[in-house]
Amino acid sequence: MAVFSSLAEKLQDTFRKLKNKGKLTESDVSEAMREIRVALLEADVSYKVAKQFINSVKERAVGQEVMESLTPGQHVVKIVHEELTKLMGASQSKIAVSPKPPTIIMLVGLQGSGKTTSGAKLANYFKKQGRRPLLVAGDIYRPAAIKQIQVLGDQLGLPVYSMGDQVSPVEIARRAVEHAQENSNDLVIIDTAGRLHINEELMKELKDIRHTVTPHEILLVVDAMTGQDAVNVAEAFNKELEISGVILTKLDGDTRGGAALSVKSVTGCPIKFVGMGEKLDALEPFYPDRMASRILGMGDVLTLIEKAQTTYDEKKAKEMEEKLRKAEFTLEDFLDQLQQMKKMGSLEDLLGMIPGLSNNKQLKGVQVDEKELTNIEAIIQSMTPRERQHPEIINGSRKQRIATGSGTKVQDVNKLLKQFIQTKKMMKQFGDSALMKKAKKGKKGMFKLPFFGQ
Repeated sequence: MAVFSSLAEKLQDTFRKLKNKGKLTESDVSEAMREIRVALLEADVSYKVAKQFINSVKERAVGQEVMESLTPGQHVVKIVHEELTKLMGASQSKIAVSPKPPTIIMLVGLQGSGKTTSGAKLANYFKKQGRRPLLVAGDIYRPAAIKQIQVLGDQLGLPVYSMGDQVSPVEIARRAVEHAQENSNDLVIIDTAGRLHINEELMKELKDIRHTVTPHEILLVVDAMTGQDAVNVAEAFNKELEISGVILTKLDGDTRGGAALSVKSVTGCPIKFVGMGEKLDALEPFYPDRMASRILGMGDVLTLIEKAQTTYDEKKAKEMEEKLRKAEFTLEDFLDQLQQMKKMGSLEDLLGMIPGLSNNKQLKGVQVDEKELTNIEAIIQSMTPRERQHPEIINGSRKQRIATGSGTKVQDVNKLLKQFIQTKKMMKQFGDSALMKKAKKGKKGMFKLPFFGQ
């Protein structure tokens, strides 16, 4: 399930009609705007936000001169992209890091929004940047909340500050900051209690924590899949606590996207991070311009490259470059590239980041079967080292043995070997080409992208 897939499909269909027209009339633009408004409302964007957005786009589309380098249809797409970006916050909003450590981040939200897990993901994100986070177990009411954050801390190799469930959250927060100062933790992430609904008791406790430790950031964690309710919750919390930003969880499961499109406009609070899966590294900084590009089918190459760079090390990149030049690509390399790619996330999301593929008609409705990748891994792992290095020796009896060992069919083994031969030919052409020579002189990290995306 791709992010914003429902909204993206409708918008891209609308723009396809515009691009096919040599010249746009005012009625063409009005018709397109009607379709976009319906698409936004169906995506659970608030009526007020949708109306303001349409008015802004229409005013610019009708009133501006079309750039010589663009067709009228492309011009409207350009305006929609700019207005979508502005709607979601214009530019990336980073965490305010204190010049005097520790930086204190307080997480707030309703029960079940994913605060505890988001706190661990956030700590993991900053740990990778060289910071020394301290997680604070400040939710003393929810059964097993303290245990949950301790387990997450253990998984990530991060310290967790806890005083049990008999001490007030305010005192826990105060003592945690002192502990961080004494132990050189430059980041404190305080997990707080939530309720099933907003009430005075909850807000008073959160205000007391804020008053005691003066956090540099108060981040509201909301579930993107609750749509307009997420925006209403954000508005209520902001009114009481003056939150500095939002973490949207479960964005990977939200095909509509109403919360992401509305929250900044309604509350004035930027989205700082988005949860894109259950894994503890599945938290990403939110870039409005990149998200707008993905919604409009333009891809998101920057995020794709960043994902590749975090999963692919320099040594392997150089080895792969050498193999490409010498045409020594083996099934072991094939397996290695596949495993590197899987670390980057779901294939459906990765396809959505590649320009031209996200709105490719031939790919519409194509379900990316992650199970097929598992089968490929099993088949290669069932081969002997010599078979992986020299697949040409794999005869009928070997294929039968490999299929049995991997729990697949001989046809699956044949299919893989055929794919591998085609890939190797492509790699040889790439290795011999001027593009390879150009790439070698170009940006460092070019070969960090798995070969599937080259």
